[in-house]
Parts: sequence; structure tokens; C-alpha cells
Amino acid sequence: MATKRTYQPKKRHRARVHGFLKRMSTRAGRNTISRRRSKGRHSVEVATKRKRAKR
Repeated sequence: MATKRTYQPKKRHRARVHGFLKRMSTRAGRNTISRRRSKGRHSVEVATKRKRAKR
């Protein structure tokens, strides 16, 4: 019997754990955001595109 792989990706979980709001909630996270901004990173936080609701 093969063992299950540990990484089972979910967009919502990724955003909640590594996302912008999570970073902004702590001082260290805010420092991380500011470091990435000053370094000129293309992406400041994890990108998770959500489907837009149809109107």
C-alpha cells in the first residue's frame, strides 16, 4: 500500500495560511510584506485567483 502525499492543494487553505490578511495580522507578517515591497517583488503575497460570480 502506497502512502498518501502530504501536499493536497486547496486555494482557500493556501490563502488563509499564507495570504495577505494573515500576514497583516502580525507584526512579523507586516515586516515581511514591507520587505517584499522594498525588494520590488512582483507578488507581495500568495496569488489565489477566485472565480467571479456570474450576474
